[in-house]
Amino acid sequence: MNNIAVVGSINLDTTIRTENFPKPGETIHSKEVFTNGGGKGANQAIAAARNGGRVSFIGAVGNDEGGKALVDLLEQDGINTSGIDHLDNARTGSAYVTVDDNGENSIVIYGGANQEVTNEHILDNHQLISTSDYVIAQLETNLSSIEKSFEIAQKESVLTILNPAPAPEFLPEQIVQATDILVPNEIELETISGIKIADEEDLLAAAEKIHELGVRVLIVTLGNKGSFYSISGEKTGVVPAFKVNAVDTTAAGDTFIGAFASKLSHDLKNIEEAIKYGNKAASLTVQRYGAQPAIPYDSEFTI
Repeated sequence: MNNIAVVGSINLDTTIRTENFPKPGETIHSKEVFTNGGGKGANQAIAAARNGGRVSFIGAVGNDEGGKALVDLLEQDGINTSGIDHLDNARTGSAYVTVDDNGENSIVIYGGANQEVTNEHILDNHQLISTSDYVIAQLETNLSSIEKSFEIAQKESVLTILNPAPAPEFLPEQIVQATDILVPNEIELETISGIKIADEEDLLAAAEKIHELGVRVLIVTLGNKGSFYSISGEKTGVVPAFKVNAVDTTAAGDTFIGAFASKLSHDLKNIEEAIKYGNKAASLTVQRYGAQPAIPYDSEFTI
């Protein structure tokens, strides 16, 4: 069982289902509106926990009813929430998700308490990081907290996994150099590498550039095309996706990362099997609506 610490975001998601996305200035009717737990960090933590990981969470919520409810949801999946700060001076983060009839989504995020995680708070939870096999972070929290978490991880020989989402205009060199495994989608990879991704040759060129920045492993989630991976100086490959009819792609990438991390061996020798498992988990998620309610348990798997 992998020990995983997630440093990340916790949001209250409001999902709005529509036939099509509204055009600027257009008013449309929704088919359905519902709220549930979300935030890339929380989603990834739940995916890891539901698929066999022993998970701890480091982050922050507001001292409000929404924050208490979201922490309770994490605890229901057996996640250690001792690293979550409850802040009086900030609201719990929130996200507003529009999903069309093709299963595509657009998301607006209010960071709230997620942006208030301090370096002192990270240091207070040093042990949660140092006793883990992996530390996972995304970019929905303030960058200094990620940098401090990865700094601790490096000193303790804990492998770091970074999901560079939302796609950054600038990613600090200190964070990149402290990242062992980078997991972007195509758009995020284009933003970081500066290379337009049109085919596998472009993926190889982008991978080379990412490795030059000091990242050992690159995994690119390609939607219905599967996942590309590259281990610096060793091997590259593409692991196919599972073909399904998607109704909502929200949290698909988060599910992949959490499920993948729950199965990856520290020596990386089973990387293709772990990626295949992550692909399967994501394929189950996109067949359901919402973020956390859609994330599957390992008992649902037949690979």
